[in-house]
Amino acid sequence: MPRAKPSAPAAAEPAAPPADLREACVAAAREVIAEQGIENLSLRDVARKLGVSHQAPYKHYPSRDHLLAEVMRRCFEEFAAWLDARKHFDDPAQDLASLGHQYLHFAEQRPLEYRLMFSTPWPAAAHHPEVDRYAVHAFDVLRQVMQRMHGTGREQRERVELDALYIWSSMHGLAGVMNGDSLGKLGLGAKVRKQLVTHIMTRVGHGLAGPV
Repeated sequence: MPRAKPSAPAAAEPAAPPADLREACVAAAREVIAEQGIENLSLRDVARKLGVSHQAPYKHYPSRDHLLAEVMRRCFEEFAAWLDARKHFDDPAQDLASLGHQYLHFAEQRPLEYRLMFSTPWPAAAHHPEVDRYAVHAFDVLRQVMQRMHGTGREQRERVELDALYIWSSMHGLAGVMNGDSLGKLGLGAKVRKQLVTHIMTRVGHGLAGPV
């Protein structure tokens, strides 16, 4: 009696498309950027990661840059919320220090988002009111603390904005040093590294108190 041929294994069913494709595209784009770098982000790779047709992401994002713009908008929104969630103080100098620590903590804990916001050229599609609004809000958190220190009048406005830029550039530079590879190669003692953040922030405070 002839032996029956084994039945072929059933073909795996294709994965169901995500219920919310718009949100899924944003999450997949972040994964692609983390795995392959922003230069290699494409809607085709996003579609492949989601298991949908290559054309599916175009229903919500006309181009790769439109998707990247939405990712960047989300980053600024999260960054502003992170800064708002800091421990607040009535004394503006203490509140500024709290804000500085919160900024550095974000850069350390969310390096991908931080690089996207501050070390990536904005695509043309990112010049959109919603992206701008969240980016300005993040800066306004700092600007409002400076207004508490200097005042809100027209005469104080220029100093508020210049000092806010001074602090931002200082914290951005410090975040870059702390998150980069070079710091560990300098042969610095443990005591120096432990004092780094406090020392820099103290020096920034002295700079703010000095004459303009």
